[in-house]
Amino acid sequence: MILHKETAHKTAELLLQINAIKLQPQNPFTWASGWQSPIYCDNRITLSYPMIRTYLREQIARQIEELYGKPDAIAGVATGAIGIGMLVADFLNVPFCYVRPEAKKHGRQNKIEGFVEKGANVVVVEDLISTGKSSLLAVEALKEAGVTVKGMLAIFTYGFDVASENFKKEEITLHTLSNYESLLVQAERSHYINADEATVLYQWRKDPANWNPAVKL
Repeated sequence: MILHKETAHKTAELLLQINAIKLQPQNPFTWASGWQSPIYCDNRITLSYPMIRTYLREQIARQIEELYGKPDAIAGVATGAIGIGMLVADFLNVPFCYVRPEAKKHGRQNKIEGFVEKGANVVVVEDLISTGKSSLLAVEALKEAGVTVKGMLAIFTYGFDVASENFKKEEITLHTLSNYESLLVQAERSHYINADEATVLYQWRKDPANWNPAVKL
């Protein structure tokens, strides 16, 4: 869910400018899942650009306060959201922890790194939402630790139906600074793509698992 359209378009523009998001309908990427995709997103790149990471930090922090008030702590999802999550926690001046995909095999075998009190109101910060599976595993770990998860805020989402279904099933509210629809509007407006390429990109999102990249533009 998008809270502010202007923020959604500006975020998309910034991600495109630094190639955190790449659009290649004529030369698709292959995801780890095996899907052919005309888009690739790596929001960790934003950490290398001080002005952009500052913008993202402040927008996420302000939306968190607008939605939930000041939380007791921020939790980042490892590994992609550790950096941005820590920046948001610092801006809000609240504790930070991060959640591993699985517990460590040695030492204290932690799944949650950092201290968070039982009963604390926590907002989860994520960098990217695809299916939402890994993000929701982090939520599950926090709940098992006795934490109250107020919601999740991410930088960007592809907006897959399966993600919406997963978040609805787990009763977790998801907001993002930007999304796929805002991205394509901004990309065409800023001439990163033309109208034909935009059509291909819209088609991919309808059925990404079975999308055929052999489309003439």
